[in-house]
Amino acid sequence: MPTIAEGGPEYNKLMFHYTRSWTDDLPVCKVSGVGYLTRQRYNELGQHREELESEDICLRCCYDDGVVWLYGLFDGHNGTNAAQFARDRIAAEILLGQLPNTELDQIAREIIQQSFTSVETTYLETIDNKLLQRASLQFQLPENISPYDAYQQYPQIIEKLKELNEELSCGTGAAIAILKNNHLFVANVGESRILLCKTDQDDVLRVVQLSVDHNLTNLDEVMRLTNLGLQVTEGKINGSRTIGNQLATRCLCNYMVKSAYKDYEGLSSAAAEPIIAEPHITGGIAIDSSYRFMMIASPGLLKILEEATGTNQVNKELALLVVEQLRIQSTLTGVAQAVVDHIARIYHDTHEAQDNVIGATRPNITLMVRNFNFAMPNAITEQQHSWNSSYDQDTAINLTQTTTSTTTDQSSSLAKKVLPYVDFNEFNANVEKARANGTLPPNINFFY
Repeated sequence: MPTIAEGGPEYNKLMFHYTRSWTDDLPVCKVSGVGYLTRQRYNELGQHREELESEDICLRCCYDDGVVWLYGLFDGHNGTNAAQFARDRIAAEILLGQLPNTELDQIAREIIQQSFTSVETTYLETIDNKLLQRASLQFQLPENISPYDAYQQYPQIIEKLKELNEELSCGTGAAIAILKNNHLFVANVGESRILLCKTDQDDVLRVVQLSVDHNLTNLDEVMRLTNLGLQVTEGKINGSRTIGNQLATRCLCNYMVKSAYKDYEGLSSAAAEPIIAEPHITGGIAIDSSYRFMMIASPGLLKILEEATGTNQVNKELALLVVEQLRIQSTLTGVAQAVVDHIARIYHDTHEAQDNVIGATRPNITLMVRNFNFAMPNAITEQQHSWNSSYDQDTAINLTQTTTSTTTDQSSSLAKKVLPYVDFNEFNANVEKARANGTLPPNINFFY
């Protein structure tokens, strides 16, 4: 069975230090797919020199016989530990807690909020030993010694402190989506986006951004930081586009920009912790037959697509790419991977044309696609053609961008259950029959 995070053995090879989790044994959502590419650095000839550790961790599973469907993208920075930790903790809080049994939207939102809070609380408990080591090393340095003198006189202490600070800088953004009783809840911190696509009364496919970008382009975040005493101008804090050691104004974990934020010159004037873990939460949205698919995109994917194409409607451009692939691919993983590969090609071609590919580092690119009701004519089973017979696949689709998360239509209280587009029962039975007869093709691995 493919692993939850994400896609199977080949993905795990590229994850380098990926640690198997209990979430890997959860049933994978078969009406979703993930495409990904790890970070890559280019050499002096503009060729791929090495693959760097992927810091994006995905989750796409169902629980309790399909009562709850959970999807998540955790875009880690300074390592994968925080992303893996956040994925496991949030999954435990959501799936093993009260959410499967609650019917009230407000309680569901409170449970989601608590799952993010739990990550922060338990994370601090896991780094106790590192904090003690850090405090002990700092105590060995003379008071008020300059950084230069400290490095000259105590190089071993400074190097060890640097190593600890890098480990304590490990953090992650998080974007999760939960489908329960055909009601969708989303929550996020950081810059990954959750996009929902639905058709309006004119059969125009519209893109709604349900998540919020927690960065210095968000005026609400700028106001929050300004109220803490930070000087924010033109997308910068005290002249820097970074906030401590990252770009996002909210994240999970990363002790150095939270409890230790005073160590950063640009953040030391804040009256309280400037980087917080409080998520933006939306839901529940009744998923009826007008909803087509959902996307969760990593910051790296969005940045590449936006910069390379010069578009100010990156959500629309991404949806157009997904629609194109939904019409020609046979699986949702194929859809997501084809889009990711296309965006990576754009990155390389753009940098090559500008003669600055040498030494460049392509970021992680990750895309998750969850199909609700978009017909795939080339899907691997014929049932794909009949799961929404009222939808005309030949109808021209226009994508219109909308940027507010409060415009989603929640008026349908009698939402019909959206069935999976592939029923694997017949396929599995035929595989077992062929296996018993010894007629399975030897060069294909059958996972189900």
